[in-house]
Amino acid sequence: MANSKRELFLKRRLRVRNKLRKVNAGRVRLSVHRSNKNISVQLIDDIQGTTLAAASTLEKDLGFVGKNNKEAAAKVGQVIAERAKAAGVTEAYFDRGGFLFHGKVKALADAAREAGLKI
Repeated sequence: MANSKRELFLKRRLRVRNKLRKVNAGRVRLSVHRSNKNISVQLIDDIQGTTLAAASTLEKDLGFVGKNNKEAAAKVGQVIAERAKAAGVTEAYFDRGGFLFHGKVKALADAAREAGLKI
């Protein structure tokens, strides 16, 4: 019996997160969520269980409300890198969740790297 797309996504998300958790213990996690209309990212400290910084296309000052394209993802990547520096974070590990590292997710990661965040 075939699994649904949602079940496969959830399995892939857990597999990625568990592998990263083993390798990058103690580092901050850069978690990405992509919907049909928006893209958002958070810097999460798993030890304390807190969000250190966040950015999303839902923020009106970014000018990409309701847009989910590569340009919007790149802008969100730049913003999260700036906010990470302000929070004192220079290194993070990239948690793509169940999303493939391609297109918008890749554009976000590349923009964050170019802005100075070590992923």
